[in-house]
Amino acid sequence: MVAVSRRIALSVLNSLDDSNAFPERLLHRAFEREPQLIRRDRALATELVYGVLRWRNRLDWVIRQLSKTPVHKIDPFVLNIIRLGLYQILFHSRIPVSAAVNDSVELAKSRAPLWVVRFINGVMRSAARKAKEIPMPDYADDPIQAIAIRESHPLWLVKRWVGRLGVEETSRLCKANNQIPPVTVRTNTLKVTRQVLAYSLGAHVRQITPTRFAPEGLSLRGLRHAVTEISAFKEGWFQVQDEAAQLITHLLDPKAGETILDACAGFGGKTGHIAQLMKDRGKITALENQSWKLHQLKASLARLGISSVTTWQHDLSMSVSVARFGTFDRVLLDAPCSGLGVLRRNPDAKWKKSEMDLPRLRTDQLRFLGCLAPLVKTGGRLVYCVCSLEPEEGEYVVEDFLKSQAQFVIDRTAVRHSGMDKDLVDGSGFFRSLPHEHDMDGFFAVRLKRTTP
Repeated sequence: MVAVSRRIALSVLNSLDDSNAFPERLLHRAFEREPQLIRRDRALATELVYGVLRWRNRLDWVIRQLSKTPVHKIDPFVLNIIRLGLYQILFHSRIPVSAAVNDSVELAKSRAPLWVVRFINGVMRSAARKAKEIPMPDYADDPIQAIAIRESHPLWLVKRWVGRLGVEETSRLCKANNQIPPVTVRTNTLKVTRQVLAYSLGAHVRQITPTRFAPEGLSLRGLRHAVTEISAFKEGWFQVQDEAAQLITHLLDPKAGETILDACAGFGGKTGHIAQLMKDRGKITALENQSWKLHQLKASLARLGISSVTTWQHDLSMSVSVARFGTFDRVLLDAPCSGLGVLRRNPDAKWKKSEMDLPRLRTDQLRFLGCLAPLVKTGGRLVYCVCSLEPEEGEYVVEDFLKSQAQFVIDRTAVRHSGMDKDLVDGSGFFRSLPHEHDMDGFFAVRLKRTTP
């Protein structure tokens, strides 16, 4: 019998090949179908899925050395079985090599013909003997290919990063993307202090560290329980949110009594933080197009004890009516983007995105900003952010927007007013967080001020 955790991991990897679904949601659904699974098995299934996604390019390099059949000609189902087994051999010391080989063969028997089972058996037995000795590409011969294979990133992305950042920094960035990030949480200061929250989490976490920049954040490593099982979570004392995302709300700098628009609210992480900084006093409007995200947003706000938010299901690609929503003191646009700044949390995006996506995303982002500009009061602020490091989604969008919207300027007082560290905001007023420099997700953001009607 194949361990159910490996069977789930294979099912999720196959589903990701056929859809744009998120690994986390697919794993959640799989766990709901297997309620008998203990926490250790769920953790293993999760590790296997994210491990294969994180190291896919490196795994495929090894497979090329072991298989006479080119990787691109191997059936995706078969390829995922081999990747899964190879990941266990190369990266999981606690799993015996024999178990990785045998389970790979058993997984194939469920739907593959005998000759395919024999092919998988042959590749996996070769891997057991020599996979760890297969040489990687040499930096001296071709640094771009070496980084792409050794650090498992798409060649096109490594090439563009090397052109902008250089070989050494690109290597550091890719290494940081492959590190498993901590679970970072934001203290709900409407209910508790960071110090009290840290004390309450002590029995559930091996290591707790206050975040470097965000005043409400805690980084957690070695969780002994699922976050949702912790009593402090159930009581609304904290919200899971990366430090960079927390800093975006501080850049917005909302004040009690103001009117705020969170124009692309998603699951409501920043929405709840806005309300928190406003002491839950004021009027916050949260827009989100997808009903399932809106449902989770409402549940999150209720758990946090927040009452100042009104939610609307709205497609931001459609115009946002001033007559319907009014104007706002501050508007936040956390725009849909490539997600290339959060690869350490979402490694599947490495293989789903392409350079061709960037011009389309830039066009959408600029259109969204144009739709929201009339909703900003004179003297009000508009914060634009993306979880991307690419200039097409960052400064190029801002430059184009300012050319077409002369009533807006970059608010360079953002650093002083929000307490933002100058290490994160450059002389142009652009906020950038980098995984390899700041140990947080990669974000770009800017705060704009409307100076004239």
